[in-house]
Amino acid sequence: MSVLLVIFMSNRFAETLGDAAADSLPRDAVFDVFALQFLQYFSLLAPIGLLLGILLALARFNRDSEMAAMAACGIGPGKLLRPVAVLTVVAAAGVGWLALVEAPAASRAIEEIRLEAQRDTELGALTPGSFTTLDGGTTVLYARESSAGSMQGVFIYGENDERISVLVAEEAGLIADTDSDEPILELRNGRRYVGEPGDARFYMEQFALSGIPIRTDEPEYELSIAARSTRDLMLSVSPEARAELHWRIAVPVSMLVLALLAVPLGRSSPREGKYARVGIGILIYIIYANSLSLARVWIERGTVPEWLGLWWVHAALFLLAIGMLIRQSGVAVRVPTTPMVRHEPVG
Repeated sequence: MSVLLVIFMSNRFAETLGDAAADSLPRDAVFDVFALQFLQYFSLLAPIGLLLGILLALARFNRDSEMAAMAACGIGPGKLLRPVAVLTVVAAAGVGWLALVEAPAASRAIEEIRLEAQRDTELGALTPGSFTTLDGGTTVLYARESSAGSMQGVFIYGENDERISVLVAEEAGLIADTDSDEPILELRNGRRYVGEPGDARFYMEQFALSGIPIRTDEPEYELSIAARSTRDLMLSVSPEARAELHWRIAVPVSMLVLALLAVPLGRSSPREGKYARVGIGILIYIIYANSLSLARVWIERGTVPEWLGLWWVHAALFLLAIGMLIRQSGVAVRVPTTPMVRHEPVG
């Protein structure tokens, strides 16, 4: 699990840093988003991690001939299911809680962080040395430099009903209105010029303190399927919601099925080595995971009935694991035969 998480999370961390560099994510929320993504990937990587862990452990038993010694004492593949089942049930319960409760909550938290970043795009874009458009492009702001949360050398250009206004101020800072909690740009020690283009009569005033409300457009937001709670999915009748519900339930169920498959798959001869069956296990997991993804799409499109869901994929792998266990346990159907009688001549 550690190796898999390092591989996948390193890529996600690079993408998160890219979002922060593109101002689509607050820089101070990078590690918060990374931690929330860790919960999501942990629940997705747990099944393959459990499969590989059991495979490697049993393969080492076979390589060191410990499995042969246990078999001589009457411990076959069937009896190995008990310790594997204890580990799997505990792990599946924890991962199921992550997949059904914590992972959707993490998705909602990430979407809320990104929504807040989208709301603050205009405000966060008040970067010194660059022009920023506000109020749908009717206002342009420029600041020469900033320090300690305030801007120096501020220039503001605005248009309103064929009239233009230009403001210059020594300092400016962003504050929140006490009544509406809306952002206000507070200007200190400046001048305001108001007039119409082509008319030489301009109105000019000086001020020690002034404020300009900053209006931002409320971004459209709709909670994604992955961010909806499991309870909401259970109450919904849409195919997308039902498919997502089956997908979340498939995480702990897949751990149970893969652990059952790992017991017969981990049996190998001492000469095969520790990693002899790992490739086969990964291949089976890839087919299994792709089948689950395909079945999920079929649920969304209504190709398969909702009650069938992803259970037929789990059932197919479960029957494969049971068949391998029966074969390795030496259980077979014996067909009775008629004894042959040999007649020899007398005398």
